Amino acid sequence: MELLFGVVLGLTLAVASPAHDSCTCATNKWAVCAQDGPGNCTCRLVGSDHPVDCSTLTPKCFLMKAEMIPLKEKRLWRPPQALSDSDGIYNPDCEDSGTFKAKQCNQSSTCWCVNSAGVRRTEKGDRSLSCRELVRTRWIYIELTHKRSSSAFDVPDVVKALTQLFESRYKLQPKYIAAIKYEPPLIQIRLEQSKKPRWDVDIADAAYYFEKDVNNDSIFHSNSKLSVSVNGDALAIEKLWIYYVDEKPPEFCMRQLAAGISAVVTVVVLTAGIGIAVLLILRWLHTRKYKKFESKEMSEIKTPSLE
Repeated sequence: MELLFGVVLGLTLAVASPAHDSCTCATNKWAVCAQDGPGNCTCRLVGSDHPVDCSTLTPKCFLMKAEMIPLKEKRLWRPPQALSDSDGIYNPDCEDSGTFKAKQCNQSSTCWCVNSAGVRRTEKGDRSLSCRELVRTRWIYIELTHKRSSSAFDVPDVVKALTQLFESRYKLQPKYIAAIKYEPPLIQIRLEQSKKPRWDVDIADAAYYFEKDVNNDSIFHSNSKLSVSVNGDALAIEKLWIYYVDEKPPEFCMRQLAAGISAVVTVVVLTAGIGIAVLLILRWLHTRKYKKFESKEMSEIKTPSLE
């Protein structure tokens, strides 16, 4: 009887273990998951009560919020190296859907307006700053360079490899990959998404996941290092730049342009003023010398000769 009980217990544990191990979020290592029923696994973002859809990418706003949580609260879900690179990271205010709120503020009551990718698009102000709408980021330009000792890759092979990467790893529809241009060692990727259906991945989320992968700080639960292969050869990415283009121009753009024009005008006016002053001084010196010479001649004419 005891032997039969042990066999049943062992089989039960063997069946239960895979179910328990499968209760993880493949697309978000910072998600805390729990088995709340047979075959039902619920995952929520660490440090908040937001549920996470692990079948797709987590919105960038939620990810940035998770990154701002102290390590002691996140325990094992955050890698140590993530703490050393916090440039551009702030604790954002998110809508329930995961989108950024148009107005963001920090603890010192400094506020600014952001686009749908969470990037600041206005000058910073106080809490009276008004952000009327969340301006959508329509294009994202990704520029990267790679290293390779031998000859360059073929253009069609690079385009195919990167298209498959964004489609399979980041769940981005190929129709949102507007163009991929390759001029060794520079690769340019343009993502375009005027409107985002609720069921599609946002290009800002895909770009953020890609950026984390390139920086060896993957958000995926497996924490696997990004590996891009072009016809069996590794595409080793060295540097990465990401640029955001909104549907409407940034509001601080004209102010900076005006400041630049004012600076140029000031330089031109000062240069012209100095030039005029130099000309006047030279003319004064020349006139003075001429008058002195003329006065000397007149004095010689008026003085009678002793002979």
